[in-house]
Amino acid sequence: MPAEQQLLIAGAWRAAASGATHEVRNAYTGEVATVQAAAGRADAEAAVVAAAEAFADWSVTSPAIRRDVLVAAGDALQDHAAEIAHIVSEETAGTFGWGMFNVALAASMFRAAGALASEPTGEMVASDVPGLRSTAMRVPLGVCVGIAPWNAPVILAARAVVWALALGNTVVLKASEQSPRVHAAIAEALLSAGLPDGAINLITNDPADAAEVVGALIEHPETAHINFTGSTRVGAMIAAQAAPLFKRTLLELGGKAPLLVLDDADLEAAAAAASFGAFMNSGQICMSTERIVVDRTVHDAFVSQLAARAEALTTGSPFEDTTMVGPVVTAGASRRLRELVADARAKGARIVSGEGEGEGEGEDEREGGDGPVHRPTIVDGVTPAMRLYGEESFGPVVAVVTADGVDDAVRIANDTDYGLAAAVFGADVDRALAVASRIRSGICHVNGATVHDEATAPFGGVKSSGWGRFGSGEVVREFTTTRWITVSEQPRQYPL
Repeated sequence: MPAEQQLLIAGAWRAAASGATHEVRNAYTGEVATVQAAAGRADAEAAVVAAAEAFADWSVTSPAIRRDVLVAAGDALQDHAAEIAHIVSEETAGTFGWGMFNVALAASMFRAAGALASEPTGEMVASDVPGLRSTAMRVPLGVCVGIAPWNAPVILAARAVVWALALGNTVVLKASEQSPRVHAAIAEALLSAGLPDGAINLITNDPADAAEVVGALIEHPETAHINFTGSTRVGAMIAAQAAPLFKRTLLELGGKAPLLVLDDADLEAAAAAASFGAFMNSGQICMSTERIVVDRTVHDAFVSQLAARAEALTTGSPFEDTTMVGPVVTAGASRRLRELVADARAKGARIVSGEGEGEGEGEDEREGGDGPVHRPTIVDGVTPAMRLYGEESFGPVVAVVTADGVDDAVRIANDTDYGLAAAVFGADVDRALAVASRIRSGICHVNGATVHDEATAPFGGVKSSGWGRFGSGEVVREFTTTRWITVSEQPRQYPL
């Protein structure tokens, strides 16, 4: 029997008001992994009301208690790491190793958020009025809605809630339709750590009802803030819906991360980072390396090394320990990847390795028993005429673009609507840093992979990759507002 997942509202697990449910199927086996409660507008509104009622107490709970709850929740998450990683494989077809990594980083986010809870949240402000004590205080916003995706399900669900809770807000977590039980594990860890009823609420839904449910969460008068991680298309819709209501949003959206290989790069290190960045979690990471911009003088040697690495990666069942690259999340995602590769090949690109290599290959969807497994694919000679040049593939397919010198490489890197992550490889670090400074992205790593995240680092993008930042150095501005408080410590003289 498939597992069931209910809604969490005001501390109680319950079915949707309508009794409706929706099935989540595993991409590899085709079997039902979870039957989730399919919330409607009434359920979404009830979750916001519960969070609003809990806010009065949680917002004034001492920082020490908030810290202890969050640290204990991180420990609880780590204690159930293997169980949660298995659910990641069941619901999203991610490998077991990917699930374990998710839990480890999410647990570190809980602990970092716990530390943040105890940091000062106010400062004295100079005043020209004698005897006036003037203070700028950071105070919680109220109810924060977090909308998390399926691709890094433990990390991104944790990120959607921990910073808000640390700073005294309460939360409604809108789970991904693809990973409801994984996201429920975040709520369960918090409840087990002693978070008060209503401070965390969980909504699951049928994809067909997503617009109605998200709309109800945004529109509710008690909702103060929305954070969303997902596609640029949906992020734009959320921003447009929230703006007329003067509600703040934090949006971490799509990416088309470039990795630049300069003429003096360590090619072995660059190929290792490119392979990891392009194919980790089957390329289904917002920071995934989607375009490799290689200087013409080192192109052939680099591509040869990258191809060797790609061909050594094992593909197959996400439940096998030996699998390095599992299936993509749906058969539809696999079909789209094959279309992108076919379009590039038809327009002159060369398939160096993977799906579509050679005549007549790449037509088999390999659905059903083998799932939509897409072999790590390198497409060389990609040009702006090809869809793969500009479209986010979100799969284990990477485009190689040849550059003639540094200026051309920077031009190609910036020739995208996106601006989340980037990387530059070069032996002359000062030169590589100068190149990195010219790339328009929220994140850039010199001599490191595009895929990298830490709980304490500012994380977010520019252009169509969104706005705002996660990470403990930035979230105080995101999840609080400033109040000016004054105290007159001696009688004031007024002109009237």
